[in-house]
Amino acid sequence: MRTSLLALPLALSLATTLGACASGPVGNPNPPQPAKSVELDRYLGKWYEVARYDMRFQKGCEGVTAEYSKRPDGLIRVLNTCRQDAVDGPVRTAEAKAKVVDTVTNAKLKVSFFGPFFGDYWIMDHADDYSWAIVGEGSGRYLWLLSRQPPSDADRTALTARAKALGYDVGMLRPTKQPPR
Repeated sequence: MRTSLLALPLALSLATTLGACASGPVGNPNPPQPAKSVELDRYLGKWYEVARYDMRFQKGCEGVTAEYSKRPDGLIRVLNTCRQDAVDGPVRTAEAKAKVVDTVTNAKLKVSFFGPFFGDYWIMDHADDYSWAIVGEGSGRYLWLLSRQPPSDADRTALTARAKALGYDVGMLRPTKQPPR
């Protein structure tokens, strides 16, 4: 009986969380499949967030970076870092694990920040030299524009144009402040 009483709040919390994730604005009602295959070894490393569709879990985040590295178990370690409210604000980090689910292209992964719960992470497009990437997922509710270095205005403009060409509502993008180069 005690186990079932403890499970109920957890189940309700999970249902609420999953429901919140499934709601919200859709920036692309017909997200495309990833445009290119991904060489994971070239994708690993540090990325700077150029812009994103704003979500509660990133509220107030500036100076956002994501670092990807191989884990001994074959999964990918994800370390997301942000500065709260300013590029020099307090540091917040979140660690996750990712696994490739499309082994033909390596462009579709599942990422988990908590236990057995995984969300889609699709590398929608990337530069041939892996200097930029556009990340989304199948619902069209999430979008991140990434660069290997803090972006210039020209980088931001070019990535935004590419996201628009992929069918995303770029009016929903929130530019991410990064420290100067």
